[in-house]
Amino acid sequence: MTGIEFYTNSHIISEVDSMRQKLGTLAKQYRATSAIIVTDTGISNLGYVDIAQQSLEEAGINVVVFDSVIADPPIEIVNDAIKTARDSNCDLVIGLGGGSSIDTAKIVALHPNNFESINDILDQDVSEFDRLPLFAIPTTAGTGAESTFVSVITAQDGSKKAIYTPNILPDVAILDATLTLKLPRHITAATALDAMVHCVEAYTSRTKKNPISDALAVKGLQMLWSNFEQVMNQGDDIEARSNMLLGSTLAGIAFVNSSVAAVHGLSYPLSINFHVPHGHANALVMCGVFSFNLSTAAPLYAELAHAVMPSQTADLTDLDAAGLFIAELRKFLETSGLKYRLSELNITKQDIPVLADIVTNTYARLIATNPKDMSLEEVTNIYKEIL
Repeated sequence: MTGIEFYTNSHIISEVDSMRQKLGTLAKQYRATSAIIVTDTGISNLGYVDIAQQSLEEAGINVVVFDSVIADPPIEIVNDAIKTARDSNCDLVIGLGGGSSIDTAKIVALHPNNFESINDILDQDVSEFDRLPLFAIPTTAGTGAESTFVSVITAQDGSKKAIYTPNILPDVAILDATLTLKLPRHITAATALDAMVHCVEAYTSRTKKNPISDALAVKGLQMLWSNFEQVMNQGDDIEARSNMLLGSTLAGIAFVNSSVAAVHGLSYPLSINFHVPHGHANALVMCGVFSFNLSTAAPLYAELAHAVMPSQTADLTDLDAAGLFIAELRKFLETSGLKYRLSELNITKQDIPVLADIVTNTYARLIATNPKDMSLEEVTNIYKEIL
């Protein structure tokens, strides 16, 4: 076995209503005097920012709110958030929302360092940068951003850029399922399938797969798989929501320590070029990628199948168990209410060569971690299968 380095938060809380009850107390433990809440207008409109602000102010902490984050946050938005934090002399950064808000907060936490724009540090090693205390409070059960040390932002040329270092791993992750109760059905589905992809790609990574991430990926997938239909059909089930949220966090810890792969490679151009939300984009391409990988990864997919469907797969060969696993994932997608053909999203046959070229060039690093190599032609064929 090769050596393992493994990172996760120093403090994870998974408890209903924990943001209201514990945020202020936790902030005081980090000696915070002025906190910035990084979020988006949707979260503000739901009243969640008010709850967080009240908890912090009751603990004697000044609060400034930056709620201008948008999906796939561009550099300009991140720079605006940094300026807000600097102008207010914030000494605690809180990411509240989905992956975009939390990823933005991770970069805002680096603001004490001397740089004018994120452009100045995109290609730098920021592992030794000073960082403010950083809390992450997810409002979706999907990205796992609360427990990852990667921040994905959109560069000025439209490409996705990643800052990847344990230095931006949140100190505290607060998993409060009450914040996911108002999620619309389609967002519940997309984020849940996103988290399942994280588990599967973590478990099958050919570069950084390790026993610790394997264990978390399996447990995370079991929690997500067994609660998916319940949260889709009974969205106010707080226990199911809690299980989905914790499963998503376990998935995040797993994949950031082992890597994601070709599903993400094929999904990124859909998000960048056609504004398909990240979780939905992952769900669109996952079964095509997993089917392509069968000749190499069937034993690993079979192990996951046995973990989530033990009775149905007990007597099956690895190939049959893996096939059933992929078929069930496809069924999850098809019954989710999400669009599952590219053509339904106004993506045409003529767009596919451009998409495939982006995958094999810009995101070659994600093909490198996939269990099986992919050529330009093979990427093209996967897109064509879901057209």
